[in-house]
Amino acid sequence: MSRIGRQAIPLPKGVSASINDGLVTVKGAKGELKVVYHTDMIVKEDAGNIVVERPSDGRTHRSLHGLTRSLIANAVTGVSAGYQRNLELHGVGFRAKLTGKNLEMAIGYSHPVIIEPPAGISFNLPDQTKIQIIGIDKQLVGQVAANVRKVRVPDAYHGKGVRFEGEQLTLKPGKSAAGGKGKK
Repeated sequence: MSRIGRQAIPLPKGVSASINDGLVTVKGAKGELKVVYHTDMIVKEDAGNIVVERPSDGRTHRSLHGLTRSLIANAVTGVSAGYQRNLELHGVGFRAKLTGKNLEMAIGYSHPVIIEPPAGISFNLPDQTKIQIIGIDKQLVGQVAANVRKVRVPDAYHGKGVRFEGEQLTLKPGKSAAGGKGKK
């Protein structure tokens, strides 16, 4: 039995769920999310909890059990608390600002980079070098954060670029650290 799949998903106050064939709709204070799941899985509401069961111990059913439960649990957490990813800008003169809803970054290119948030995503800047990506869909928040980071991936030699908060980089040694092998 899947350790993740067999756990019930408690519905917090203010969150409601409706279950149809292959679709769970979760509504909460922050919005509404729909989760499509495999029709073989058995999803039902039981005393304020959502329970996911599998019809057999076949390989595909075992793999879908935990996945279905995790997707529904992420939707419940998203509509009640929301998700947030934090990014940091590292580099001399690297900064970000909000232009309306759009994120405008000066990160070492000859032009500012402007990123428009998709529906359901908002940017917040507590500082010029810190970016918060906020939304209710965990997958979408992570994807937007990865897209922002991809604009200027951290350099392996100097560490300049856009990083996730707390991301550790192992910097490569430069030419001078090679031990002077080519010089006579």
